[in-house]
Amino acid sequence: MIILGVSCYYHDAAAAIIKDGQIIAAAEEERFSRKKHDSSFPKNAIDFCLKSAAVTPKELDYVVFYEKPFRKFHRILISSLSTYPRSAYAFREAMRIWLTQKLWIKSEIASYLKLPEQKVLFSQHHLSHAASCFYPSPYKESAIMTIDGVGEWATASYGIGQDNKITILKEIYYPQSLGLLYSTFTAFLGFEVNEGEWKVMGLAPYGKPKYQDKVWQVVKANQDGSFSLDFSYFSYQYSDSTAYSGKFIDLFGPPVAPQQSHLVTERSADLAASIQVVTEELLLNMAKNLHKATKLNNLCLAGGVALNSVANYRLLKDSGFKNIYIQPAAGDSGGALGAALYLYHHVLNKQNRQIQTNAYFGSQYDNNEIESALNHLRGGNQHDFSSDGDPDLIGDSSEVKIKKLLYDKLVDYISQKIIEGKVIGWHQGRFEWGPRALGNRSILADPRNPKMKDIINAKVKFREAFRPFAPSVLAEKANLVFDLPTTSNHYPLRFMLYVVPVKPDWRKKVPAITHADNTARPQVVFRKENPLYYSLIEAFYKKTGVPLLLNTSFNLKGEPIVNSPEDAYSTFQRSGIDILVMGNYVCEK
Repeated sequence: MIILGVSCYYHDAAAAIIKDGQIIAAAEEERFSRKKHDSSFPKNAIDFCLKSAAVTPKELDYVVFYEKPFRKFHRILISSLSTYPRSAYAFREAMRIWLTQKLWIKSEIASYLKLPEQKVLFSQHHLSHAASCFYPSPYKESAIMTIDGVGEWATASYGIGQDNKITILKEIYYPQSLGLLYSTFTAFLGFEVNEGEWKVMGLAPYGKPKYQDKVWQVVKANQDGSFSLDFSYFSYQYSDSTAYSGKFIDLFGPPVAPQQSHLVTERSADLAASIQVVTEELLLNMAKNLHKATKLNNLCLAGGVALNSVANYRLLKDSGFKNIYIQPAAGDSGGALGAALYLYHHVLNKQNRQIQTNAYFGSQYDNNEIESALNHLRGGNQHDFSSDGDPDLIGDSSEVKIKKLLYDKLVDYISQKIIEGKVIGWHQGRFEWGPRALGNRSILADPRNPKMKDIINAKVKFREAFRPFAPSVLAEKANLVFDLPTTSNHYPLRFMLYVVPVKPDWRKKVPAITHADNTARPQVVFRKENPLYYSLIEAFYKKTGVPLLLNTSFNLKGEPIVNSPEDAYSTFQRSGIDILVMGNYVCEK
């Protein structure tokens, strides 16, 4: 049974393919198109999935779209009519797109894959989210909570997963939306919506929640776990260009200009801290009510809000649930996987679930492909790369020198270069599913260097100075550095989805990954899941006594994480990265 899942036309378009319940491949379209948050029809991602599964379109049993377009269209019609005439411009723009493109996704999928339309099916947005986190989880029974901006009508849902079945218990409907509340503050702080939410979360530790009382004037937590927004403060329900009203500005003051958003002002930091705290409290209220209703120990989370790593750790500590599983591609891209899994398990009643222990489902490149790319990038001159393991210089130009090393020598060499202060571009294996770089498409550096955060932000990533960096830590040593639960049982730690306290005696030892509030967002690395990356961190640990590396995504500001060797080399050349490692090849400036 081969099923292809597809999501597109809002943001983070993606495709995923499963075979007899096993995840074969999954990828966002942006990694191939090189357009960040690409929402277009994911032709490249679909082609990649088919190639990875070694199947033709005719061999697909079903294709599933992650939501129901006509139900979403219904919401837009009703919402626009209820807010007319303020919604007139947004309605006109929506009709132009929906009537020419978005309503006809079934025909577009069938046409692209040359399949009969009866093979193309539809899930529901939040049901796809629910399936994306429950079926890959290790739990036979679990509560499920999904939270995002908006799907068709739902903006959040509560459910229960049991074996291969999912039951939705309750939904919260648009325009009530926790995701859109957070995005409103994202826009107010001058950041781009659906991109800048991470920046708000990263800015929050620099501030104090001084505006918390004012935030509670625009939203109220209800006893049943739901929430109520006062829509006199918002305009997203009738405008596609602004999310907040004049009354919102009267309450919080003038919005931050986008060109000033990179500045860490006290006001911006305090606003970020305030919306972060309120979001955590609202999520906690939702989770506590769900725990009370289900009396279960396990919680599965998905939807874009589930990428708020700070809030996730609050849920683990205070919600009453003992275990949490979070889909690493929690946003709309993950809906492609969830739609396929829901059809396979719930609709077709298949039992054989796969626990998702890592996120390495993207494309990969062997040494031959890397060598070919390097030759092409270096002007088409063929170099003798046949002496595998020879540490001597085998390629040279005025800018870049290339070595080829066996993996044991590679790990020793690169760990030493990190100690010497070099910034490494690390391109290995299959790229990661979701927005986090987890050691296959990463920029790596020494976490002990107090200047390294500023160096990478300014000279490598070209982004805001306040943006924090995450550590990748050996699983067996994580509890030495961080205030953590048992690492092997808590899957969000594998996906960088908890922000946790750094232990007091380690804060000065690893300043480059310690946030302003003495926390960090660790990725726990297991030898079984990523042996090469584990070995690199282990080599650094043996030399320094520090069992972790600074890890950030391998991309420049405004660009997707790199996919191919060509992407990696281009980013290497256009940034302050000192050394690029691809497979066995080491490129040094």
